[in-house]
Amino acid sequence: MHIKFPGKVESFLSYVKRKCLPKTLFFRTMLLIFIPLIMVQVVSIYAFWDGNWQRIGRRLSDNLAANMAFVIQMHNDDTADFEHVKSAASALYGLDVSYYVNEAKHSVWRENKKNSPLVTGFLNAALHKQFPIADTEIFLQQHHSRLNILVDTDKGLYVFDTSVKNIFSTSIFGFVLWMIGSGLLLFVVAALFLRVQARSISQLAAAAEDFGKGINTKFKPYGSVEVRRAGLAFTKMKERIMRQISERTQMLAGVSHDLRTPLTRMKLQMAMLPDSKENQEFVQDINEMEKMLDGYLAFVSGEGGEKTTFVDLNEMITGIINKYRKSSNAMIRYSTNYDVSAIQGREQALRRAITNIIENAFHYGQTIAVKLESDNKRLELSVDDDGPGIPADKRDEVFKAFYRVEGSRNKETGGVGLGLSIAKDVIVSHGGSIQLSDSELGGLRVLISIPL
Repeated sequence: MHIKFPGKVESFLSYVKRKCLPKTLFFRTMLLIFIPLIMVQVVSIYAFWDGNWQRIGRRLSDNLAANMAFVIQMHNDDTADFEHVKSAASALYGLDVSYYVNEAKHSVWRENKKNSPLVTGFLNAALHKQFPIADTEIFLQQHHSRLNILVDTDKGLYVFDTSVKNIFSTSIFGFVLWMIGSGLLLFVVAALFLRVQARSISQLAAAAEDFGKGINTKFKPYGSVEVRRAGLAFTKMKERIMRQISERTQMLAGVSHDLRTPLTRMKLQMAMLPDSKENQEFVQDINEMEKMLDGYLAFVSGEGGEKTTFVDLNEMITGIINKYRKSSNAMIRYSTNYDVSAIQGREQALRRAITNIIENAFHYGQTIAVKLESDNKRLELSVDDDGPGIPADKRDEVFKAFYRVEGSRNKETGGVGLGLSIAKDVIVSHGGSIQLSDSELGGLRVLISIPL
């Protein structure tokens, strides 16, 4: 179900999805886990802060302020015995109390450091409530482990020294650490689990891509039930396709044997007949039939049984060009990138495809330029000639089996119309592409691109 939004909103959402959303299944799934996990932790910490932290902090601060008020009240009731009050405050409440008369209190204010609102915020409110007409101040001492609380009354200055633990509960830090630690643990477990699932899907995709290139990569399905089902379906499909190719090749081998036998017998019979114009034409028809049969078998049988190996295209192209240089007066230029020229593929099939392309250039042009380039992703081979070329509206048609462009590549100079069909079938089976365009030499350019 797709919810329809206004045009601008839909464009904005598409932009956000395109720019911000991860591309891989692993990171998209981790995002679906990570965002709710963070939201749950933030809400839990906020609820703990709003409830437990504030309630405990206010209660501890009110209790400490009440104890301080009681100590001051005891001193006011018994001024002559301050040491007794001091001992009682230390024993009962853990408060160390000092008292300064008004003449000596100014030096005490200058000796202390400022407080932290996070630690003393609740105590400040409690002191203002407990001592509305007195000046109060709170200072942190000894790496925030002790509190100095100053209460300036009209009778003198009281300085209380106590532990921060009397107003500050450290349980929130333990809670936050527990939440973060458990969240990280869940995140790591989810990442490890999803990695296995994503890896199985990636290996399935790689096996399917290799099979499309003609590489028979072994693949054993694993992971979730859905992934295993997809893997088993792919394995069965690959076996059916390979079995179909094998059966077709065997059938065509039988057809080739059955057809070649009567053709050979006819040629022998024609050789025993007197030499005449009619007999010569009949022999030419027989030769043409053999040529068509060879081309047809080469096209439909392919190289299904050939094993994939690492093929050095630079060495292969150099050998093909040298063979035609000896039998042709055409001028040929060859340039290559020696950094990357080897690919994994079926050597005989690639040789047949490239030979067909270069042979066409030698048939129809006097100047040929061959260029081999590569990067980290693709290898490109371009073949240019100065021949008559192929009209733009027929460049898609020439890849069809037995299709011939009359007038530009005729029967006397051409084959049976299977050269480009075979070349395209081989290149596509290796995961590549082949394109025709106008050449800078004035004829046809054939551009072959194969992924590395």
